[in-house]
Amino acid sequence: MRGSRRPARCLVVRLARVYCAVMFSRLLTVTFDAHDATRLARFWAGMLGRGVVEDADGALLPGDDTQLSLRFVPSRTETVGSNRMHLHLTSASRADQERMVATALGLGAGHVDVGQRPEEGHIVLADPEGNEFCVIEPGNAFLAGCGLLGELACDGTREVGLFWSEALGWPLVWDQDQDRGPVTVRRHEGRVGRPTRGPEGGVEPAALRTRPG
Repeated sequence: MRGSRRPARCLVVRLARVYCAVMFSRLLTVTFDAHDATRLARFWAGMLGRGVVEDADGALLPGDDTQLSLRFVPSRTETVGSNRMHLHLTSASRADQERMVATALGLGAGHVDVGQRPEEGHIVLADPEGNEFCVIEPGNAFLAGCGLLGELACDGTREVGLFWSEALGWPLVWDQDQDRGPVTVRRHEGRVGRPTRGPEGGVEPAALRTRPG
C-alpha cells in the first residue's frame, strides 16, 4: 500500500453484558478513509438504503441492532493493491443480484478483477474510491439470514479469526483448514450455546471472515 492509508481503518467495538455475567465485545462500526467522505457515504447510502449523517469528522451511515454502521473520514493518502477489508452484500435472487450490480454501477462503482473465477457466483466491484466489495450470489448458505450487509471479510491469520470468535462470542461456522484458514464466525439465531441477541434485545445477524493475506 502506498502511504499509510488503510481504507477500512478500524473497527469500533463495545463491551456488553450478554449472558451469565460473561463480557463480550459488540461490533458497531467500520471506518473507511476517503478522499471525499460525503460522496463515498452517499454511494453506500444508495447501496444500503440508509441516510447519511454528516458531522465535523466526516459522514456516518447509522446501522441498527442488525447491521453495522459505516463511517467515512477525510484522508488525502493513497492506496495500492487490494484492501485488507471488504464488504459482502447479499442478494435474494439472481434478478436481485443483477439489480444491485446495476445500482452500484449507476452510482459510480466499477467491475474489478481480484482473481475470481468465471464459475464463481459472486460479483466483485469497487466503489468510487476503489474499495472492493462483493455482491454475493443468492442461496449462499453461510450468509443466510445475515441481512443486506452480510459479512466483513478481512485479511488475517486463522489466529485472528479465533481471536474475534472469542472476543465477540460468535461461534465458528467455517474452519476447515486448521493450518491456514480462512475462518468465518457469525452470530445468528439458532446457534446453540452462544448468545443470539444483543444487549438491547435486537437480533444481530452478521458474519466476520478472516483469510491469509
